[in-house]
Amino acid sequence: MASFRFLRTTLLALLLGTLAVLAHATPSASEQKLIDTLILRVSGMTTMTFMRNGKEHDAAEAAKHMQAKFDHFKDEIVTAEDFIDRCASRSEMTGKPYQVKMPNGAMRDAKEFLNAELRTLRRGSRKPGAA
Repeated sequence: MASFRFLRTTLLALLLGTLAVLAHATPSASEQKLIDTLILRVSGMTTMTFMRNGKEHDAAEAAKHMQAKFDHFKDEIVTAEDFIDRCASRSEMTGKPYQVKMPNGAMRDAKEFLNAELRTLRRGSRKPGAA
């Protein structure tokens, strides 16, 4: 019986420790670099218009907004995908998805667009011979 209590206490302590770590998660250095690079890429997309809650924003405004949301939600973000989901794909206030107006006028979902950019970055960051 004593060993069961010890095991239960140990598992509970492990669970609480894990939850505490997750509550204050932050991106690894490599994920932070990907997030920074995504924001930098957006800031340079001067031929595109970023749509947020029906209003047009230029690339610099979009990047600044993403950075501000990231700064606010940083403790909840572990991966670049988390960043896209939490900071770059929809309005916290209205729930409406962000969109990107391409140079040819076509509209793309910002989440889809940024995930494609992220896939390109991840492919480019692989070393030769990496899977």
